[in-house]
Order: sequence, then structure tokens, then C-alpha cells
Amino acid sequence: MTTVGSQSVSGTQVDAQQARQVAEEARESRWDRPSFGKELFLGRLRIDLIDPLPEAEPSVGGEAFLERLREFCEAKVDGQQIERDAWIPDEVINGLKDIGAFGIKIPREYGGLGLPAVYYHRALMLVTTVNPSIGALLSAHQSVGVPQPVQLFGTERQKQTFLPRCVREITAFLLTEPDVGSDPARLAASAVPSEDGQRYTLNGVKLWTTNGVLADLLVVMARVPESEGHRGGITAFVVEGAAEGVTVEHRNAFLGLRGIENGVTRLHNVVVPAENRIGREGDGLKIALTTLNTGRLSLPAMCAAAARWCLRIARGWSSQRVQWGRPIGEHEAIASKVSFIAATAFALEAVVEVSGRLADADRHDIRIEAALAKLYSTELAWQVADELVQIRGGRGYETAESLAARGERGVPAEQVLRDLRINRIFEGSSEIMKLLIAREAVDTHLSVAGDLIDPKADLPRKARAAARAGSFYARWLPTLVAGKGQVPTGFAEYGPLAEHLRFVERASRRIARQTFYGMARWQARLKHRQLFLGRIVDIGAELYAMSASCVYARTDDQDESAVELADAFCRQARQRVENLFRRLWHNTDADDRGLARRVLEGRYSWLEEGILDPSIDGPWIAETAAGPSRHENHRRTVPNSGTVST
Repeated sequence: MTTVGSQSVSGTQVDAQQARQVAEEARESRWDRPSFGKELFLGRLRIDLIDPLPEAEPSVGGEAFLERLREFCEAKVDGQQIERDAWIPDEVINGLKDIGAFGIKIPREYGGLGLPAVYYHRALMLVTTVNPSIGALLSAHQSVGVPQPVQLFGTERQKQTFLPRCVREITAFLLTEPDVGSDPARLAASAVPSEDGQRYTLNGVKLWTTNGVLADLLVVMARVPESEGHRGGITAFVVEGAAEGVTVEHRNAFLGLRGIENGVTRLHNVVVPAENRIGREGDGLKIALTTLNTGRLSLPAMCAAAARWCLRIARGWSSQRVQWGRPIGEHEAIASKVSFIAATAFALEAVVEVSGRLADADRHDIRIEAALAKLYSTELAWQVADELVQIRGGRGYETAESLAARGERGVPAEQVLRDLRINRIFEGSSEIMKLLIAREAVDTHLSVAGDLIDPKADLPRKARAAARAGSFYARWLPTLVAGKGQVPTGFAEYGPLAEHLRFVERASRRIARQTFYGMARWQARLKHRQLFLGRIVDIGAELYAMSASCVYARTDDQDESAVELADAFCRQARQRVENLFRRLWHNTDADDRGLARRVLEGRYSWLEEGILDPSIDGPWIAETAAGPSRHENHRRTVPNSGTVST
């Protein structure tokens, strides 16, 4: 959710400008390492940054762990039981602990398996195809829960204290609040330091706390008030799940991911030792965003797994289901859907593998690549699942349990569609991801011309900015006129995929020019042109996926037919890119803004008459006042047992 206008937080007014300032201060402002994504948006296809693709990091026991995980899932996990009961059985959770699934990325010196990201992603792909609630359980713990921020920002004492526990205990990340989604400036949870500075007292309510219902440890974001001796600001803390004052008031139920342990957690006078603070006061949002840079890759991994599963079902059904004398897959209308599913499944795997290897190599700044991977994979996987339901027809809409009850194969196509839908929302909704990526994409422009377009800048600052901008653009703009993509022999080493990389190179220069035109036209108002920026980002996402597919198809361990899939995907993606370019300047954006404004003003309320809607009554957002819980504690505990197998 985004925020418009001014809202009250802890007795202060937070307007749109202040909200943007908070978000701006939290982002990493430096680019110390090369970035394929950053260069792409600047009109430079630096294919050398991803090709040759970094070799998959050698790991001790990686393949053996995946084999243990596969055997465990096949023997002990019933995905449909989890769907029916809306519950991951305790024996499944404890079994996952026993084989080390909660410590995949935790270094071996702290008791974990110490596996690289590519194996972590493959593990998530494996469990997701059994039931995605298990993938959510593991990823919420390892990608955004206690292990990741402690590894990145914790002291050695914190690592020794918490990481060994994280191998066998479950953790959760608590940021969102009932009235605070994507606008961190309005965060209301408080952390008041004691006079001696030895502890903090936390109060607040956190919403949608994945794993919060059974977590042993929590990462909590709370606001420290600024005072003498205290920098203040949003700060990260490790909090014991069983601490006095921590109450799970409600276990949430959702459209999909029925086995997810997600709830509403209240913190009432929870005392936390100062040594449990991660980083400095005020660094909480930066810690959260940095954690998500690589943590976001867990969602693309699970989306890629779902696309693979959809391909298997689409192939089997389309080749066996006969209508009008032929398998339905031979009819053009269905064939186009099968082609889209196959090509997209390959592309999503390529994006995950390329991004994961870049993360493991740790030579690049992948904040844009990880964000593009999250945005693109979650959007395309949803489309893949939707097409599978359409291919399956009525059987796609029918539940697996109902299908099995009447003697047919229980294919949970409708469940996959429901389970995938949340990925476009959590860990950054698609709309917020586009704004985040767009901010990074225009970072170079803002650094050289920021004061020139800043209405608050005085004349001397504008003059200096004009000189810097003139020097930069005099060098940069000529590079956007021609490039390797216009040379017929460009990228010849890629064989039949060369034409697609030439297209990517030309399109990269084109989006750079369009971004420049947008800044020249709207200047500081560009930040309000969210649909324009969103299309720029969508184009960049398609180009990244095309580049990753072309590189991944040529890796040594790929089947020779991978080039065919990459070629098909790129041809489909090019059609989408051209459409997005057209819509940059030829669209109904202004009309839509006007119509939406009139809708909100109630001009068309007559259109809502003649319906029955019991949900109209009652508050839109729950009361968030901190205080003693009036509700039953819905915390679920899973006893620890056994030892981790290594």
C-alpha cells in the first residue's frame, strides 16, 4: 500500500515528502560494484557481466542434502493433507529440522549446512512442488527472518548466540502494521530505551507475520524516539518469541498458502536487551532492504518451480485430451498457451539461476537484478498458472480432492493459481517493486541533475547542477545513437540467439532515451508518473529475462534443446516489449487518473446500487492501539527434537 497526503504517526504529521525522505535515506546510495541491471537502464548491454556465467559454487554436501530432502518429501509429506487441514504437521516441521532444512544457508561454523544460494533455491523449488506453504515456511525463516540480517549486520557475539539456534528454531520478520504497509515513515511500533541504555521496551502491533504463529525468534522493526544520547529512528531487534508481552492474537487465513503460519502479533511492554539490537539505531530500514536484496530471490525460485509443474501438467493433459479428433494441444488456441508455458518456464529458471550465481559470486551489486527477478517471476508465473487452468477447463477450476473423489487424477491446478497470487503482493508488491527499481534506474540522472530539477534548490545549486548535467549528457547521449545491436554480425557467438541480444542492446539504448525524455518533460514530477516508470521497468525486466535466457541456454550442462526454448521465449518477449514501448506515450493514463478521482469523489456511486454487501459495515482497518491483549494467544509451538543431519 502507498500513502497519499498526511497521516499522524506518534503525534507527528508525515506528509508525502517526508515519507519519500525516509525511504530515500534507507536505500543504499553507493554503487561500489558493477551492476548488469544498472547498466541496462543506462543504455549499455554489459553482457560480459553475466557471460561467462559464474560457475555454481562447489559445496560440501549440496547434492546429498537435496537427495535427503527429496526422499523426505516423498516419504513423509502429504501436500494435499496440508491443503485440507490448513496446517503443516509437527512431524513434517521437525523432520525438516532434522535434515537441516532450516539452516541451508547458515555457515557451517555456526551449525548450518553452509550451502550457496543456488542450492537454497533448488531446495525451495523442490519443497514448493509438494506444497508451497513449506516453501513459505523455510524462506520466511532464512531469507528475511533472523539468520539473514544477523549474518549481514550482526556482531560476532550475535552470530554465535543466534545462528546456531536458527538451525533448529523458527524465526519471523515483523515490519508491516495494520495501518502501515509500504510506507515506512508511518511505522508506529515503538522501542523506548531505558535510562541506563541497557534495554528497550517495545510496544506495537504487527500484521501478516509469516511464521509468527510458531516462531521462536523474531526480527522486529520499531521506532526509537530521538533523544539525548539516542540517534533514534526505525531500528531492528531480535526478540524472543516466548518473551513476556508477545502475543499472537490471530492466525490469519488466506486465499492460498493455506498451511502458512501467519498472524497478528502484539508487543506489549516487551523488554529487549540492548545487545539484541541489530546495527545502529535508525538503521532498521536499511537492514531490511539490504536483507531483501538477495532474500527476494526465494520467491522467483518458488515461481520457477510452479511454472515447471504447470508445464508438466499442460504437456500431459494437452497430449492426451482429445477434442474434435485431435489432442487439444494440436489446436492452435491451446498450442499457443502450451508454447507460452514452456518458454516462460525456461526463462524463469534462467532468471533464478543467473541471479543466484551472481549472488553467490558476490562480485556484483544485484539489487536491481534481484528486484527485477522478483517482479518478473511473480507476474509471469501467475499468468502461466492462469493459462494452465484455462487449458484444463472445468477440471482446472475443480479442486484436486473433488477430482480424486470421482475417480480422476487429483491435479491441484486451481490451488496453484491461488497459492501463486500472493507472490505479487508480499516482500514488495509489484507496484512498489516498480517504484523501487525505477528509483535505482534513474539514480545516475538524479546524482548529476538532482538539484537542477529540485524545486527547493537555490540558483547557485541549480547552476552547479546544470554544469554537471551538461558535462555528463554531452558524453552520454551520443552513446545512445548507435551500438552493437545495429551491426548484423553483433553477438555472432550466440548463434540463433544473436538476433535477440541485438534486440536487447537496441532496446536498452531506447529505454535510456525514453527515460531521459521523461525526465526532461516532467522533471521533479516524474516521480508521480508511476505508470510511465512502471512500463520502463517492465521493459527492463523483459530485457533482463531475455539476456539471462540467452546466457543460460548456452551453459555446458544444458540440453541442446534449451536454445529452442530461449529462442521461443525471446520472440514472445519481444512482442511484449514493443507493446510496452508504444504505451509509454500512447495510453489513457491521464483519462484514468481523472476517472479514478471522480470515482473516489462518489460521482458514480449510483452504479453501486442494487447489490447486497454485508462487508460494507465495519472498520476498514483494525484498531492498532498498543495495550494488553484482549484475545486468546494463538501461538503454535513445535517442539524441537533430534539433531541436524550433516
